[in-house]
Amino acid sequence: MPGKEEAYKPGEEMEMEEMNDFTDRGYGKPLQFDPKFRGPISKRSCTDIICCFIFMVFVVGMAVVGYFAFSYGDPRLLLYPMNSDKQLCGYGEQKGKNNLLFYDLLACGKMGAGVFVDGCPTTQICVEECPTKNVYYKLGSIPGADVAELRKFCKTGFETGGDLDKYVKNESCPAYILESKPILHRCVPKVLADLIDEIGSLESNLKNASITTVTDKNGNDFTQTDIVDSLDAYGLFLKAKEYGEKVIQDVVASWWMILVGYLLAMTISLLWIILMRWIAGVMVWLTLFLFVAVFGFSSFWCMKEYFGVKDTEQSFHIHMAVLTFTFSKEKFWLGFGILSIAILAIVLLILLILCQRIRIAIALIKESSRAVGSMLMTLIFPVFIYVLEVAIIAYWLLSSVYLASSGREPTFDLMNGTDTIFSNGSYNYDVIKRQTGSLFEEIPCDNEVNTTLSELCGVLKHAQEGKYTIYLQIYNLFMLFWLVNFCIALGEMALAGAFASYYWAFEKPRDIPTFPLLNSVGRCFRYHLGSLAFGSLIVAIIQIIRVFLEYLDHKLKGSENPVASFIMKCLKCCFWCLEKFIRFLNRNAYIMVAIHGKNFCSSAKTAFLLIMRNVVRVLVVDKVVDFLLFVGKLLVVGGVACASYFFFDGQIEFLKTYQPSLNFYVVPVVLVTIGSYVVASCFFSVYNMAVDTLFLCFLEDLERNDGSDSKPYFMPKNLMKILGKKNQPTKPE
Repeated sequence: MPGKEEAYKPGEEMEMEEMNDFTDRGYGKPLQFDPKFRGPISKRSCTDIICCFIFMVFVVGMAVVGYFAFSYGDPRLLLYPMNSDKQLCGYGEQKGKNNLLFYDLLACGKMGAGVFVDGCPTTQICVEECPTKNVYYKLGSIPGADVAELRKFCKTGFETGGDLDKYVKNESCPAYILESKPILHRCVPKVLADLIDEIGSLESNLKNASITTVTDKNGNDFTQTDIVDSLDAYGLFLKAKEYGEKVIQDVVASWWMILVGYLLAMTISLLWIILMRWIAGVMVWLTLFLFVAVFGFSSFWCMKEYFGVKDTEQSFHIHMAVLTFTFSKEKFWLGFGILSIAILAIVLLILLILCQRIRIAIALIKESSRAVGSMLMTLIFPVFIYVLEVAIIAYWLLSSVYLASSGREPTFDLMNGTDTIFSNGSYNYDVIKRQTGSLFEEIPCDNEVNTTLSELCGVLKHAQEGKYTIYLQIYNLFMLFWLVNFCIALGEMALAGAFASYYWAFEKPRDIPTFPLLNSVGRCFRYHLGSLAFGSLIVAIIQIIRVFLEYLDHKLKGSENPVASFIMKCLKCCFWCLEKFIRFLNRNAYIMVAIHGKNFCSSAKTAFLLIMRNVVRVLVVDKVVDFLLFVGKLLVVGGVACASYFFFDGQIEFLKTYQPSLNFYVVPVVLVTIGSYVVASCFFSVYNMAVDTLFLCFLEDLERNDGSDSKPYFMPKNLMKILGKKNQPTKPE
């Protein structure tokens, strides 16, 4: 068809001019023909040995940190509370007493939600069961016969006999107890489950006790409202716990249906890939048509709804836990309508301008389909990478928990410290501040004798955590980033080597080497661990810097300094962009390492110059392919998500018998959607890597060869047809 070939020659000449233009700008000379090059070379040497050695040393260091954490840490310190005598509830002398009771709930309320983690400044004892009734002891009087119930919660040795007034004053016995239930092994007032009912219940109990106020150990009176106000954090926590329990119930009731959703996503993804192997063009254009149809319908529907509610006061009410969000229907439909129209216009514009580039993308996807079809193990290989990543994350979580608990053993008690109390009984706050550090800075203590502050500061039970624990946690986090990125790099390089073997096989599938993926993995471990460690190290450094920036941004939020806030946002944006660029460069560098076996820096330079010499093709074709694969992923996830929504909402009549009874039907829908996205990403990531590898090989093929008898093209015939190129009929020797 000479006529068709001539139709593509103008485009080819334009692309050659673009390539020559970028070559003249200093992006290096095109790659030269090498008669010995036939794909990934087998004779290669180890690369980036120094970085490999450093990586091994750091991995050993992480193992040493883990040994230290597992040897000296005890997660029970994080899970189970500790009483005022530094004894762990439920263990040792306190065995069988698993719950912690706070004597003064007002002091606990001042600590907010942090009371569940750091404890509160009041006497705390371990008890077998939380109080089952409300008892209020007013100094100098005994309301009814409840004194026996109150004494049950005194410290050991003070349960029977003795001056109760004295015991209450020195916090050997509580001034009052409230009916409670254990939450995270802490006795929390039961009435806080409903703050409104709480006030009425408390007032009723107080009237039955013939008192109008509650008295603390110092004889200070406070009303039931003071207790309610100080314990709002408890009520919020109880509400969150209630919703959490309901979510868990929904997951338990629908777990097998969620797994069916994941299986459906896997089936659709695999079916989509199989279909694209034979009818890639139809599938891509169908994908684009469906995308345009969806946003076209979305634009029509949103604007239709907007004109239906225009000039009305109708609104949406969305309830999430204890929060309620209200949206105006008019603004909601108008906003989504404008967004849908804008996306639709952009997509249509891209289709009109880049139609020719999309044809190249289709050819690459079709060839990638054949490559994946000839090496089906590439679809399973990412599962091993994900398992390895999960194992690393699990080890990091476990070691971090043990490491965090290794510094939680209390080192001193202000109540018993001789150097923290003056001879007159007042507290030496200078010593307290030096010993407690930042923990004390949150409390407004000074050197003046003040009863309230003395009581608040004098019962601090814990010093700072282990001095070096925070640095070990930072090291652990850095190693998490490094190892996870190392696994990602290993997966990319292994797949790149396999797909490069496919591309550079002149006669496919005859010339494809045996076990290409296994051979590629072997080359990665034998020769290129250093290059993998080098590339992943760069990304890990950027990520740890981003974590520090997030921490600083969190600390600066209260300062309200606009200059600092602006600088921080700029830094966060710059490092985010830098990470994206480095990931893109690393990905292409790994492809060149897998093909040519050179070190990381040399491969990164070669890949960068090759990309810059073909920058128009890269920016258009590569991103069009990414867009098409992303659209396919969205359709898979969206289809499964919609199916799960209609099923769990009871809108599919013939499946209603299988519908479980749920508190929130949105819970399994969200889990199915997230899981489907992970499954689809696993399958389409292989495709994405195949396209990127074949595209880079395609660019190198264009520079190395010219289609002559001695320098034939290795690209598939459909790509040569699109570009107006062809090989000489004689097959090279």
